[in-house]
Amino acid sequence: MKEQRKNYRFIAGIMALLIVIYAGISAGGPTAAASESPSNHKRLAIIIDDVGNDMKGTAEILAMPVKLTVAVMPFLPTTKKDAIAAHEKGMDVIVHMPMEPKKGRPEWLGPGAITSNLTDEEVRSRVEKAIDDVPHAIGMNNHMGSKITSDKRIMSIVLDVCKERGLFFVDSRTNFRTVVGELAISKNMPPVGNDIFLDDQNSKQHIRKQLDMAAQRAIDKDICVVIGHVGHSGMNTSAVIRESVSRLQNQVQFVGIGDLVRDVWNWRAAPTLPTDNK
Repeated sequence: MKEQRKNYRFIAGIMALLIVIYAGISAGGPTAAASESPSNHKRLAIIIDDVGNDMKGTAEILAMPVKLTVAVMPFLPTTKKDAIAAHEKGMDVIVHMPMEPKKGRPEWLGPGAITSNLTDEEVRSRVEKAIDDVPHAIGMNNHMGSKITSDKRIMSIVLDVCKERGLFFVDSRTNFRTVVGELAISKNMPPVGNDIFLDDQNSKQHIRKQLDMAAQRAIDKDICVVIGHVGHSGMNTSAVIRESVSRLQNQVQFVGIGDLVRDVWNWRAAPTLPTDNK
């Protein structure tokens, strides 16, 4: 009998412990919280512009241990190669659409640019061709474009084509008078835009400061979208991102821009026209 009572007490103790554990999980207590990192809700999306021309830092960006978004310019020597490589590494790919700026050298634009003198049909054709030229693209952002992103006629066409093809548009915010956000809302598209440029000054110290600022913004506001570049600042930008990953991973989650538009704006691609690159 004594042995039986000991067994009963042992079993009762086990059952009580299981009830406590279950209650903790059901109530979202410490047991449940332990499996969920706080960074899951503090998300940082880094977009890297100007990919597609084998510029400095491209290989380093494609070798990152975290998920980034690669904005690939169309019609350039490594456009397809870079887009495919990024996709195979699990990164998001978007079209980096050349658009006319208010100031700047025309040669900086690259081929197939959207300029203010184009007709509606020409704008539509250039956007469609650019999407077709970048494999695996799920979105688009503007390369330069301070003049075009304030032009309602042209941007309305750009967004219409993107929506027809199942793409969202990220406003790089090169012009504070941009109309992209309001147009996107009117078309039931996510009004997503850049919050911070990482490498507007090409020094590791500045890029590190900008990246820390971006992480803090993600912590304060739950999300942050930032833009960096390959090319002139490519080596510094890629080096700072790589060295900062381990330092920031416990504070924020590195995500693709597609993850944000799906989770924050509930965007689900619903193309109405056939695509060649999906």
